[in-house]
Amino acid sequence: MTRAPSLWKFGGLSMWDLAKLTYKKMSADELSTRSAALSYYFLLALFPMLLFLLSLVAFVAGPGSQMRDTIVSAMGRLAPGAASSLIHGVVQQTFRASGGLKLAAGIVGALWAASGGMSAVVSSLNVIYRTTETRPWWKQKFVVVALTVALAVLIILALVLVLYGGKIGATVASHIGLGHIFDTAWDVVQWPVALGAMFMAFSLIYYFGPDVKNRTWHWVSPGAVTGVVLWLAASIGFRVYLHFFNRYSATYGSLGAVVILLLWLYFTGYAILIGDELNWVIENGGKEDTELRGRARGIQENLNAA
Repeated sequence: MTRAPSLWKFGGLSMWDLAKLTYKKMSADELSTRSAALSYYFLLALFPMLLFLLSLVAFVAGPGSQMRDTIVSAMGRLAPGAASSLIHGVVQQTFRASGGLKLAAGIVGALWAASGGMSAVVSSLNVIYRTTETRPWWKQKFVVVALTVALAVLIILALVLVLYGGKIGATVASHIGLGHIFDTAWDVVQWPVALGAMFMAFSLIYYFGPDVKNRTWHWVSPGAVTGVVLWLAASIGFRVYLHFFNRYSATYGSLGAVVILLLWLYFTGYAILIGDELNWVIENGGKEDTELRGRARGIQENLNAA
């Protein structure tokens, strides 16, 4: 990995120019249409992904443990409104219908199906970076599956820290002998660590997803921060909106929960793509804008000379 200027210098662009170029790039790439397509693939991949996540948890905590049940409930609460009950109900029904051994045996199939959503993300990132897929199919599939596994591990890490951070801190403190000092510090540190796991997930997708050579690794990029913040804001905002103005069930009847879930997945896809659009503009937008202005100036000078 070669050293490159920090993305946090925004490629020498002002905040206003960065916002304008990002908006132009989003319009050129038809981000809204691509996010709608991603929501469809995410819907197909969501439940296999949840089953894969919970299969990993079952290996560690046991198929009937309280940790597994707690994480199932927490995953369900990530989605807003009636979509939360839909996810929770489907996952619980699947676990009741299949024992832990069956789920373990089907973990490869669940992972393969879950990677379909990541494959759709990779295709969209290639469009953002204006590149075509040249990797052999097996290499691309390996990247997609590896990113899916990494995302699953980071999601579990973030959820475990949020749900069991206090107990983990207390256990570590009792073994080390630091008492309440470590316990209090851990209560503060666990939240940035959980947030860092989300930043890491976005950074991995942005780095390994598109078929771009000679990339530079950034632990936390402006695009990753923007994507995570937008996703959190959209999820919380949508949840608040549904709390006060939920009319989807009246309009769509029993399909209301599915429509809410699709909208949330649409916002998720939009947040992921906007973050990478921002990174692309920082890496290339300033150069491209300067080149376009130079060409326009040259054409104008030629016209004046004529």
